[in-house]
Amino acid sequence: LLERMGSIVYVVIDHVTDALALIGQLGLDLLRLLRSPREGPWRDISGHIYRIGATALPITAMVGFLIGVVLAYLTSQQLRQFNAETFIVNILGLSLVRELGPVLAAVLIAGRSGSAITAQIGVMRVTEEIDAMRVMGISRSFRLVLPRAIAMCVAMPLLSVWTTLSALLGGMLAADLVLGITPAYFVTALPAAVQVSNLWLAVGKSAVFGILIAIVGCHYGLRVKPNTESLGQGTTASVVTSITTVILIDALFAVVFKNLGI
Repeated sequence: LLERMGSIVYVVIDHVTDALALIGQLGLDLLRLLRSPREGPWRDISGHIYRIGATALPITAMVGFLIGVVLAYLTSQQLRQFNAETFIVNILGLSLVRELGPVLAAVLIAGRSGSAITAQIGVMRVTEEIDAMRVMGISRSFRLVLPRAIAMCVAMPLLSVWTTLSALLGGMLAADLVLGITPAYFVTALPAAVQVSNLWLAVGKSAVFGILIAIVGCHYGLRVKPNTESLGQGTTASVVTSITTVILIDALFAVVFKNLGI
């Protein structure tokens, strides 16, 4: 038992050490990019923004819309018992804008793009492309990690707002069908029910979610060993770790900013 616990502690320390080194190198690469912006991998960044953000718009919109419909329908059943149907605007607005929209988008992107990042870098490990980059003197962090981190940081807030709008649209239509709350009343009452600070909080933590998903994906991709079994294990571990990290960080944001916009 002690030997098993010791091996687990050793693995955790190894992961934490590599992750901290990756974050530190990412910070140095950002300084290098600020000093010499013309040398930055802008084409890679734009390509990753398209693959992470634009191609994810349909699935995030569909899932967000359905979540809004389900949440509005279940909420309406409870509010109807107390003749408080109009408060569905407050419940849907606050829950979707502040929490569910950013978290739902982050979970979808962690499963969709986070796994893709790990698989892409892992395949480069298997095919020895990363070793070739090292021989050629090309920084793997500057060319592989930095573009993905910047693309995630840019795309995640936009996807969060997009998912939230889709969920609000679904909730608004469901509220109209179930409770008779017209879309005009919903749109008029929403700004009074949800302060703008909630939206800024959602955008800010979505950017943090994006950076963390990119770092976790790159971390597990760089740790892949040159065999297919390690590639599958690394991709699975990346998705699980990314989703767990998103939920933990969201809980931390909820505690720290509990009085903001409430």
